[in-house]
This record gives sequence, C-alpha cells and structure tokens, in this order.
Amino acid sequence: MRRATTTSRGHHLSGTKPHLARRLARLYAGLTLYGASSALIVAAGLGSEPWNVLHQGLSALTGLSIGIVSIIVGAAVLLLWIPLRQRPGLGTVSNVFVCGLAMDATLALLPDADSLAVRVPLLLAGVVLNGAATGLYIAASFGPGPRDGLMTGLHGRTGRSIRLTRTLVEVTVVATGFALGGTAGFGTVLYALAIGPLAQFFLRHLALPASAAEQVAASGGPPERAILQR
Repeated sequence: MRRATTTSRGHHLSGTKPHLARRLARLYAGLTLYGASSALIVAAGLGSEPWNVLHQGLSALTGLSIGIVSIIVGAAVLLLWIPLRQRPGLGTVSNVFVCGLAMDATLALLPDADSLAVRVPLLLAGVVLNGAATGLYIAASFGPGPRDGLMTGLHGRTGRSIRLTRTLVEVTVVATGFALGGTAGFGTVLYALAIGPLAQFFLRHLALPASAAEQVAASGGPPERAILQR
C-alpha cells in the first residue's frame, strides 16, 4: 500500500511541474501581448483603451513614457487594494511591470502611422490581440490585474454591481486622461464594446484543463466572469 501511495504521489508531483510551466508561459505571453497590443492601439491614434487615455495624459504632463506611467499608475492602484482587502497574486504584480515595458518596447519599434489605411488596421489588430492577451493571462489563473482587482474590490466593499463600478471608474479615468491630453475617440468606444466578448471568446478556447481549475483558488483572484463583465 505504501509503495502504491508513493508512486501516485510521485506521478502527481511530476505532472505539477509541467503544468505550472504551462501556466507561467500563458501568463507572461499574455501580459507581453497585452502590452504590445495596447501599443498598437496607441500608435493608431484613433482613441486608446480607457486606462491608456489616462496614461497618455499623464505622459504628456510629466514627460515620462506611457509605459513607465502605466507602471506607476498600476503600482498606485495596487496600493488601493489594501483598504479594499484584495489579495494580489503573481499575475497581479507581473501585470504592473510587464505590460508597461512591453508597451514601450513595441512603440519604440513601430513606425509612425500617418494614414487611415495604416491606422485603422493597427487599431483593429490591437483590439483583437488585446482580447487574446486577456484570455491568455486570465486562463493562467495567477490573479487579476491591479485595475481589475480595483473594480471587484469596490464591488465587494460597496455592494454595487461590477458593471456600475467598472463604468464609473473607467468614465472617470477617460475624462481625466482626455483633459490632460490623452486620446479618446472611436477606438475607445470600439474597445469598450468589443473587449468583453473578445476576451470571453479567447478565454473559452484557451481554458486550462479541469485539473488547472483546482489551483485557481490559490491565486486569490476573482472569478473570470467578474473580470470580464462590462
């Protein structure tokens, strides 16, 4: 009986390492793609995602790159988790740094987009790839991004719906960013309408096997449905 138990335990441990490696690969691939796809949307100049409108405005105000501003804002938002009693995971902390660095690196490589014939495809590609990136990093189950955790934390503390808290927060950041010089427009509206369905589509196709779902509780993150709800 002891030999059988040992064999079973050894098989479980040997299966855990590649499983963890796959989750980590999904996490960092997703976060890198998220930053790169956000850069495509910014480069298109037709309106950024809500939080990047704020990042653009602060970048114009401070002279810092949009990626560095994204990192600073992400860290500040993470501090707001303390009174909201949210618990960050590896994905939460990684989100703060990887997305901003990937965005700056991609923007440095992209040529100027002067015509609509270039800008519109950049925007569409950025929105679709952003949806795929969201599906990847959520499927890894290492915890939500700092901004998603802010929404769910406010939901938990106030009792208001995810939809309402998300709308109020994102309208506030867009208005603030636009007043500071950020770009809001068609792309912002398109992103708001498309990102939820796109992320849900990719999450469904990138979902981890059933054994992976057992580890979600360890990440301390909210359910995927709460993160994607608009």
